This record gives sequence, C-alpha cells and structure tokens, in this order.
Amino acid sequence: MIHVISLSAALFTTWLLLSGHYSPLIMGFGAASCIVVVAICQRMDVVDHEGHPIQLGLGALWYWIWLGYQITKCNFEVAWLIVSPSRSADPRMVRVKASQHSPVAQVMYANSITLTPGTVTVELQQRELLVHALTPEAAEDLEAGAMDRRVTAVEL
Repeated sequence: MIHVISLSAALFTTWLLLSGHYSPLIMGFGAASCIVVVAICQRMDVVDHEGHPIQLGLGALWYWIWLGYQITKCNFEVAWLIVSPSRSADPRMVRVKASQHSPVAQVMYANSITLTPGTVTVELQQRELLVHALTPEAAEDLEAGAMDRRVTAVEL
C-alpha cells in the first residue's frame, strides 16, 4: 500500500511541476489521470519494491548527486583522451565484486558503471561484474571500490 501512495504522490508531483497549470479543473484532471495510471500499474503488478524502490530513501538522492559529478568528471577525461595526441586508450576487461545484497542494488551498481563514460558493465553474475574499462585509471577506480561502497550504503 505504501508503494501505491508513494507512486501516486510522485506521479502527481511530476505532473504538477511539468504542467504548470494550477486551476482546480485542470488539477482534478491531472489527479484523475494519475489515479488511472496507478490503477493500471497495480493491475499489471508492477508497483513493488523493484518497480518503485522507495526503500532506498534519501541516501539515493546524495548518491545521484555524487554519480552526476562522476559522470561529468569522466566525460571530460574521455574527451581529453580523444583529443589528446599523446594519450591513447588502453582498454581492458576487469572483474569487480558487488557487495550489495539485493538485486535492485546490484543492478543500480551495474547501471552506474555503465552511465560513467569510459566504462561499460558487460555481465552481472553471482555478485560479480565483468566491466570493460577504456583506460587503466578507470579500471583502478572501479577496483578501489568507491562506487560499490556508495551503492551499498544507499541499499542499507
């Protein structure tokens, strides 16, 4: 039930922010459309801890801010690698452990690696990821485990 209420609030808030219309009639139509969407989602059985992971809480917000910084930083590093004549890519495949317990957090970790320029998660099996890294520095950063620790902290 908490997932239904949370999804309803998230949908209506998003609708309200994107529409910019605050008259009672239009807000009523927006609320009705959100209720219909939540009813359809509930009928499809997708309103659960995986489809709407509210258990991640506010820790996820801080993680997303940190991930945005990492994406920006790595984007500049890859761009510099491309335009710099003195540097060249030295790609490699590395295996890193995922310390997360839930499948949602493991997928969050794998997707975070893929979102970061210069790295792509190729495989996730048995709490171990196979990652293609464009540079040795990117591989070392993954092996250091900062992202893994942050995702695990969000999970708890």
